[in-house]
Amino acid sequence: MASASSLLSEEQFLCSICLDVFTDPITTPCGHNYCKACITHYWDTNAVCQCPLCQRIFHKRPDVFVNTFISEMVDQFRKSKQVKIPSNTNQEPAKPDEVSCDVCTEIKLKAVKSCLGCLTSYCETHLEPHQRVIALKRHKLIDPVANLEDIMCKKHDRPLELFCKTDHTCVCQFCTELDHKLHQIVPLKEAYEGKKAELGKTEAEVQQMIQERQLKIQEVLCSVELSKKDADREIADSVQVFTSLISSIERSQAELIDVIEKKQKIAEKQADGFIKELEWEITELKKRSSELKQLTHTEDHLQFLQNFTIINTPSPSKDWTKVNVHQSLYVGTVRTAVARLAKTLSKEMEKLCDAELRRIQQYAVDVTLDPNTAKFKLILSKDGKQVYCGDTKQNLQDNTERFSRSTCVLGKQSFSSGRYYYEVQVTGKNVWDIGVARESINRKLKIQLCPKEGYWTIWLRNGNEYKALTSPSALLHVRERLHKVGVFVDYEEGLVSFYDVETRVHLYSFTGCNFTEKLYPYFGPGNNQGGKNSAPLIISPINHTD
Repeated sequence: MASASSLLSEEQFLCSICLDVFTDPITTPCGHNYCKACITHYWDTNAVCQCPLCQRIFHKRPDVFVNTFISEMVDQFRKSKQVKIPSNTNQEPAKPDEVSCDVCTEIKLKAVKSCLGCLTSYCETHLEPHQRVIALKRHKLIDPVANLEDIMCKKHDRPLELFCKTDHTCVCQFCTELDHKLHQIVPLKEAYEGKKAELGKTEAEVQQMIQERQLKIQEVLCSVELSKKDADREIADSVQVFTSLISSIERSQAELIDVIEKKQKIAEKQADGFIKELEWEITELKKRSSELKQLTHTEDHLQFLQNFTIINTPSPSKDWTKVNVHQSLYVGTVRTAVARLAKTLSKEMEKLCDAELRRIQQYAVDVTLDPNTAKFKLILSKDGKQVYCGDTKQNLQDNTERFSRSTCVLGKQSFSSGRYYYEVQVTGKNVWDIGVARESINRKLKIQLCPKEGYWTIWLRNGNEYKALTSPSALLHVRERLHKVGVFVDYEEGLVSFYDVETRVHLYSFTGCNFTEKLYPYFGPGNNQGGKNSAPLIISPINHTD
């Protein structure tokens, strides 16, 4: 007798909702069969509880139970359809990185298609019903996908075939009729091509960024190498300088010791002469003493009197009470030696300052004055290189950038990184302020020049009083009247240095500054003082051959 599975066709075991072989089949009161999950989902998503085939309406949702008879028939049918890999087939077992057939039980073959209707991937053998059964032919087949659930709409259990450009998400056909009804919808292929083109552009930008960063790495490595060479050169120069200074100190010390020792030898020689002379006199005096003793013992009156006159005659003798060995105090000896050494050090310092100034002049920048920041009485040259204070207030707009109460002006250029240097001519002036200021300074109140208020400056007052405006201010010891001042800033190092350009001397440095915003060159030409301070501050071109 033939088995049930051989008498029944595969179409009799297909659910009319999912069009696949029954899974946990149930029977409705009207006698139709469905997968339990399919009919439950169908009733959950529809307002009316009815049979999908005959449209019979159930006023009360029926309780569903698995039909054990049909379930056993389906299991037997499935077993009868299980196949092993035929010896004459070209199919291969799926590799770990390939999509395998969901139906194969013993050896998982490589899937050739995935079905969006069944949410199942099939090998070539198990795909055969989809090419033969009319109901299954209506299913949409795609290239194998590992996680078919990911390409299905979680809400409507339909393929995600469209793309919502409004919400930037993939949707199914039902989504476009409900939640995304008024949104801009395009086919997945169109969205794919657009996004792929966009991705290509992004990839090009990423590659450009990679190249830029690779170049930056080379630039950084090059900078490190240059920095190392500079450091090695600086070490070599410093070793040479300090070796020279140590030699000078040792030489000065040797000369000082030689002078002291020579003076000591002179004193010793003088003492030796005195001692020899004293010893000779002692010998003579002892001889005379002996003669006197002999004379005292003479009984012959005539002989005594004859010899008394000769012996009693005083012998010539030096008055030693006023004779002293000269004891050197060495007053001025050490001081003179140190003064000579200081002169040598001063010359070396001048050489160092000159070399230092030459190095920082390579960071020279073109600075011009910003007329929008100048106080109303200040008069600027057309080229923005000179400024002085006039006698009358100019008719200028009082903008937020302008200084209202302090006679000063800023440069147009701002700096928030790196190093820069410029020079200012101050010849003929009795009063001036020069330096840098941070961007956020208060320009409407009377300013206080100090780092705490955002100013790093030096000034001249009364024609001869130079100060660095720290807290408290520091007096600058200037040998000659300044004519040109150099200003150097190293933003990362927190350094602002000032130089006397003509004598190549370092004047003062603000160190350890914590710069967090833009810095601007600062110029204060001072009031006119009835013409006594009418000379301008002049931003000078850098002469690298000075």
